[in-house]
Formats: sequence, structure tokens, C-alpha cells
Amino acid sequence: MYRNRHTQRMTLAAAAVLVPFMAACGGENAGGGSGTAEAGKPLTGIRWSVDSVTVDGTTHRAPDGAHVTLDGKGRAEGSYGCNGFSAKAAVEDDRIRLSDATSTGMACEDKPMAVERTLSRTLTGSALRARVDDDRLTLTTDTGDTVRLSRTEDAPLAGTKWTVTTPVTGSRAHLTFDDEKGTVSGSLGCNHVTADATVRDGHITLGQPATTRMMCEDSLMDGERALAKLFGGTLTYSIDHRTLTLTSENGTEVRAVAAR
Repeated sequence: MYRNRHTQRMTLAAAAVLVPFMAACGGENAGGGSGTAEAGKPLTGIRWSVDSVTVDGTTHRAPDGAHVTLDGKGRAEGSYGCNGFSAKAAVEDDRIRLSDATSTGMACEDKPMAVERTLSRTLTGSALRARVDDDRLTLTTDTGDTVRLSRTEDAPLAGTKWTVTTPVTGSRAHLTFDDEKGTVSGSLGCNHVTADATVRDGHITLGQPATTRMMCEDSLMDGERALAKLFGGTLTYSIDHRTLTLTSENGTEVRAVAAR
């Protein structure tokens, strides 16, 4: 059985600087450790992907990657789509208040920044009434604005096609783990590869790879040589939502995302 070692860290760009965001009005509620929005319906410890935000009757689709996680210990973290954020989180009964929020200060050309600002104001501007229906969460302000979210799980290691993003291989490199066969197969960017793979306790032991022998442009071969260093040894791995990080004993790190 494959067991994901879940991570709840937020990876921020090294150049990003934490800047104050809007703090929620009023004091923090003492009930920050509560874990349910309604009796029997868990709220904390779940990654909630933001689907949309509705303000003044206008609904905006949330940027890809926008999400919120409440840790049950008085903290929240997540992303508005471009910028990551963290905040104090007080949860009591069906009310949530995010306060003292900080966010990175990046500008992303591929993200709707106006929608991101709307989302941040709605999440941190006032107390929110929370309602959980199965795998969906609705947060509503006292003025009727809403944020709609869906519960998401980490992608499974086995059976997922992991497209390598680091090192850069022109989006051609990918790996798929097979728990029944005990193997990993895919492409190193130029050549196809297969190897034995044993997964246990957050570690993956890879056997020596069997590969094809094609030659490609230098950029692909450079990335391929970096990926080849993963084989014939034991790696640590972690999965954060749809991102897989593999780290070898010699310090080689590979990141990949789950194909949609």
C-alpha cells in the first residue's frame, strides 16, 4: 500500500515578501480550537479549494489553485490563486473569523488579480457563517456575500501520471508508479524508462533503470541526466495536493504535478 506523507506547508517564492493584508474587524473569538462548522460536520484539517466568490450579486470564478486550510489550532493558510496567505482563525459553532492575515505580494500575469483581491477582502473582512454540505463548504458574510469551496484530497502516488516540472524537461518527462507490479515507468524527457519501485514509510527505493537509447536536443538530455540520478537509491517523497516532491540521498530534488 502506498501511504502519502501529507504536508501542510505553503511554498512561497523566495523573492516574495510577506506584507500585511486586511485584518478582520473585532477581536479574535476564544473558540479558535473548534473543529466543526455544525455538529458532526468537520471543517478543520481539510484542504478546501475555492470555487467562486460572490460579492454584490456578482459571481466570480476563483483563480486556479485558490484554497484554504484551517488547522484546528487557531491558524489558517492557503492561497488566493497567485499569493499565498496565513491568518489567525477563530472557529466557534458555525462562525469563522480570519484575522491578522498576511500575504505574499506577487503579481501573476496568468491570474485574475482583481478577483484575488475580492476573494481576500471577503475572507478577511468580517466574520463568516460556515455551512458544510457533504464535500462542499459555503462561507457567508453578514451582508450576504459568499465564498463557495469544495473539499479536495491529495493525489495518490500510485496510478497518477506525474509530469515533471523541475528540472525543466519541456513537459515531456513523466512518471507513473504501479503498486501491484512494484514498478515505476514513464519518460525521462527523451527516453522511456522503467524500474522496480518499493514504497514504504514515506520512502521510495528505486532499482536500476532500463531505458531506451535515443538522443535528443541538449536541453532535454541535461534534464534527463538529472532525473536519472534518482534511480538506484532511496528517495524521500511528499505529496501536497497535486504536487509530488522526490528527494534523493545525494540531494537531487525533483518536483512533479499530477496530470489532470
